[in-house]
Amino acid sequence: MTNPAEWSTDQIIQTYQQYVQTTYGRTPLAFVRGEGAYLWDSDGKRYLDWVSGGRAGTALGHRHPRVVEALKRQIDTLLYISNDFHHPWGARLGQLLSEHAGGRKAFFCNSGAEASEAAIKLARKWGHGKRGAECSQILTFERSFHGRTYGALSATGQTKFHQGFEPVVPGFSYLPWGDVEALKAAAGPQTAAIFLEPVQGESGTYPASPEFMRAIQEVCREREILFMVDEVQTGFGRTGRFWAYEHYNVEPDVVTVAKALGGGTAIGACLAKSEACALVPGDHGSTFGGNPLSAAAGAAAIEAVDEGGYVENAAAQGEYLIGRFREWGRRWSAIKDVRGLGLMLAIEFHGAEGKAAAASCLERGLIIHTVGDSILRILPPIILTREQADEGLALLEGAIADAV
Repeated sequence: MTNPAEWSTDQIIQTYQQYVQTTYGRTPLAFVRGEGAYLWDSDGKRYLDWVSGGRAGTALGHRHPRVVEALKRQIDTLLYISNDFHHPWGARLGQLLSEHAGGRKAFFCNSGAEASEAAIKLARKWGHGKRGAECSQILTFERSFHGRTYGALSATGQTKFHQGFEPVVPGFSYLPWGDVEALKAAAGPQTAAIFLEPVQGESGTYPASPEFMRAIQEVCREREILFMVDEVQTGFGRTGRFWAYEHYNVEPDVVTVAKALGGGTAIGACLAKSEACALVPGDHGSTFGGNPLSAAAGAAAIEAVDEGGYVENAAAQGEYLIGRFREWGRRWSAIKDVRGLGLMLAIEFHGAEGKAAAASCLERGLIIHTVGDSILRILPPIILTREQADEGLALLEGAIADAV
């Protein structure tokens, strides 16, 4: 029997190109093993992973022992049962999420885009019940990203993602990021919800200001509008709090989460306060949402975060990294800006130095994302040690020195 784990890099890439649709601009690497903050490619080269598996998908690093143990145990008992029934790990994961989210209740799905879809449908249903069918508008923001399914895509305030797929779903309005006056002017009786990322991730890591977040909450409370936050990338401790909204002293009605939630397995959730739980049986569903395997992994991942002190670690390591990045900003005029929260960071250059630095990092054994040619997105796992932070800093500093 063929063992693809033994294929060469070229064989893996060629097989992808022959049999898999080209919907991704894949880096010409093939990874076969991960452990903690490291990945190994099919040629045996080790890389320090500063993208958490890619786009913040696994905050606990690779093969966290607590998650691996839960998965092995669950594989031997029950892999799938539909949502027509109950199972203990869905109950336990719902309990853990609710305890971390102020009593909000979970709807389980498989991804961040699905969590956005659930939030959008919940908001529309809630709005119809509150003020009738005309109360269907959802306000989102320029540069936002909420996913690639049709509703989530339509909520995304970046027209480049809409091109070729028009018409998008109607009823969304995209407001300037941070503009309180535009927000107040747009929100009215027709508005069911305001939906935003506390830190805009895919567009280049732009944290909301405290004033902006508080203004959104005030508008929502005064005008009876749902306040919804997309924590798909920012949640699960990445920003140095379990939820990024906790930095702002606000309490949203709806919170979406995915990516890191499953410890490397596919799961997402839409969490809502009881008074916002507008969806009833028959309104929405997900065949594999909250399945026993992913739910067991998610429960183990949350327990690992709680017991390992990883949220506090993300805050400490993030402060250390951004301090070093700011030193570089004073040294190199090519650096335009440094920003972020916890271990969700960005270095922006005036020109294409970001793309050149990322390529140099890859050659040196450090994996980093780029946004366009100018922005480096840095998303290390929240288990990152100080030694691994220093290792990555040395590699990144050398790469930037070459690029500038």
